[in-house]
Amino acid sequence: MIKYILKRLMYILLALFVIVTATFFLLRLAPGNPFASERNFPPQIEEKLNETYGLNNPWYIQYKDYLIDAATFDFGESMKYKARSTNDMIAEGFPVSLTLGIEAMLLAIGFGVLIGVVAALYHNKFPDYLATTFAVLGISVPSFILAGLMQYFLAYKLQLFPISGWKGFSYSILPALAIAFSHMGFIAKLTRSSMLEQNNSDYVKMARAKGLGKWTVVFRHTLRNALLPVVTHLGPLTAGVVTGSFIVEQIFAVPGLGKHFVQSITNRDYTVVMGTTVFYAIILLFAVFIVDILYSVIDPRIKLKGAKK
Repeated sequence: MIKYILKRLMYILLALFVIVTATFFLLRLAPGNPFASERNFPPQIEEKLNETYGLNNPWYIQYKDYLIDAATFDFGESMKYKARSTNDMIAEGFPVSLTLGIEAMLLAIGFGVLIGVVAALYHNKFPDYLATTFAVLGISVPSFILAGLMQYFLAYKLQLFPISGWKGFSYSILPALAIAFSHMGFIAKLTRSSMLEQNNSDYVKMARAKGLGKWTVVFRHTLRNALLPVVTHLGPLTAGVVTGSFIVEQIFAVPGLGKHFVQSITNRDYTVVMGTTVFYAIILLFAVFIVDILYSVIDPRIKLKGAKK
């Protein structure tokens, strides 16, 4: 196990290096600069700003400085917001995004598994058809479309929830639902397919022959094995929740890290873009790593490649 963990950590560092390098060169190849939109700046002031932030240095000097900043996790001051560092913006916005992301993941996993189990237990009956329709709709409708619809009908028309902002738990419900809905549908389909496969296995038939009830068989036998595909999906789910929150946070005016990330791209704020990209990359890579470990814990029959037998 230790050998496997060390090997995966090396892969994570290699992946981070590739992401950091790609982010740097993509930003440098894009036209314009962070101060191009400031039309009132005299050329002398713009030149001074470029010198202050090292934009006049050769690309290899900028790349070297950027690698050092990424390694020490110190990305300097924002180029657009006065007296605000990238680290402060991450520390300010990440707790909000983390709260929203955890809520969305709990909704997606909880309701997705429940819907999938119900659909499998009532295979080819009305609950199955209803759950399948719900899952297809969830997968088909983008989160930003759903966010706008919920904001208009549930918040504006019916006034059941706040329209936007972040002042309490009630403000997080609609954004979390908008992010979770599509993932909920996919998890429901995964769980349904896996449950149907497990229901035809010999050990389930033996449990039913002993007179165990339908739900007893689910919780004692089939659910644990049926959850393996869902656990595998937790890595992509984390990535989907993170990337889906970018636009949803903008729509609901949630002061999270996703909002800062979108605004920094619009503003060509190099330090914030690169800092948040590295931060998100670390989260996603470690999420996939943790999922691999959980996979072997849930099913001890699975041996991690590189782990001791």
